[in-house]
Amino acid sequence: MSNQEPPVAALADAPAGACCPPPVCAPLSEEEAGELAPLFKAIADPVRLRLLSLIACHRDGEVCVCELTDAFELTAPTISHHLKVLKQAGLVDSERRGTWVYYRIDPRLLERLSTILHPRLTAAASR
Repeated sequence: MSNQEPPVAALADAPAGACCPPPVCAPLSEEEAGELAPLFKAIADPVRLRLLSLIACHRDGEVCVCELTDAFELTAPTISHHLKVLKQAGLVDSERRGTWVYYRIDPRLLERLSTILHPRLTAAASR
């Protein structure tokens, strides 16, 4: 640990007696965190994260389950289980066409997930 004093500029906007400046973005509300946590939980598994990535990498964000199964050294039922978890979380949707099922990403939910990774400026920070 360093015993150096923080730079003067870093504390310039801090209230008197504060050890650090105020936040520059709005943190998630309790309600937002509660809504987003299940989505992040669904993609916390490496297989599901890769599945989501594979679907996103295909044209129009849609891919046949046969291509997804071939990309892993896992059984088809295991892949189906992981796709089911992603679907239940609302991250992907599916459509049966003949004997195959095609999966696609819901771009609105991915956008929602990405919003918490980018700071939302507060009124104080934008001054």
